[in-house]
Amino acid sequence: MDGMWLLFAFVISFLVTFATTPFVKAFAQKIGAVDMPGEARRIHNRAIPRLGGLAIFYGFIISVLSLCEIDQGVRGMILGSLIIVIIGIFDDVRSLNAKLKLLGQILAAGVVVIHGVQIDRLTMPEFIAPEGFVELGYFAIPFTIIWIVGVTNAVNLIDGLDGLAVGVSSIASMSLFCIALIVSELNIALITAALAGACFGFLPYNFNPAKIFMGDTGAMFLGFILATVSIMGLFKGYAVISFVVPFLVLGLPLFDTGFAIIRRIVNKKPIMGADRGHLHHKLIDMGFSQKKSVGILYMISTVLGLTAVVLIGSGEIRALVLVAAIIIGMIFAARIMSSPRPAENSDEGSSDDD
Repeated sequence: MDGMWLLFAFVISFLVTFATTPFVKAFAQKIGAVDMPGEARRIHNRAIPRLGGLAIFYGFIISVLSLCEIDQGVRGMILGSLIIVIIGIFDDVRSLNAKLKLLGQILAAGVVVIHGVQIDRLTMPEFIAPEGFVELGYFAIPFTIIWIVGVTNAVNLIDGLDGLAVGVSSIASMSLFCIALIVSELNIALITAALAGACFGFLPYNFNPAKIFMGDTGAMFLGFILATVSIMGLFKGYAVISFVVPFLVLGLPLFDTGFAIIRRIVNKKPIMGADRGHLHHKLIDMGFSQKKSVGILYMISTVLGLTAVVLIGSGEIRALVLVAAIIIGMIFAARIMSSPRPAENSDEGSSDDD
């Protein structure tokens, strides 16, 4: 019976998102929420409506409200996501100041924390913590807010090619779904199934060449939900090495964001500014098409997600898989980041902005 509810959660969110996206597209065009080409970091060469995140949010929220148990933590997640979506809508229409967006994200994260969702301890190997975990104490609240805000922005930052952010988010959702099943967290499995369904419902419209972008509304919403779900009980005490699991599931956007921060500090540029040095930009500069670049990043996300699932399960091989995945990821990422950037790029198509 549980399997049927999980299927329903996915199907409902998929159908609602898929059916409402054309209406959201028309609405975005009517109010002028359109992404225009022109900047060097933008890959698309024609005007594309945004606000597609509204359809993703609508599909997700209908499924969750219909099938999930609305406990205190889920209530906080929903209220926080409403704040994120409102901020995203204003930003997609009027382009909000980066500091104002950050304040809104902190407020949304604070709502989640107030509702009892926080990282109160980190499981650690025994050679680091003899008890098997470290209590965060007074640092639990700021640590949780930093995690939620960080992941929210990380997903937003990789939203630079058609289908990239929503595809990576769908892979992360499916990874969290599998982990939730392993640790018998049915409500979280329902939430992640609904999130995956919403992502898949939007993907047909967002694949290259994209008909609509999800904009900051969608990218920040997906990042916020993934960040929140990842700390709603999934990773507390199930495995000694489980402290790395959420970092693996969200490894691609977190690595890209971390490298972007370092890059901007070294180049003495604003950390919250935009540039053309992300992983997807590097792949394009190496000569890959948009579709191939997105496919490569999908594969990396899938490997990281599968590694996280293996780590949560039993078996001595999980440590070897982790080490291998990290080594391969570091080599591949170093190769991409160290590649020279050509003066011009003639790749055609459309993409979301940074």
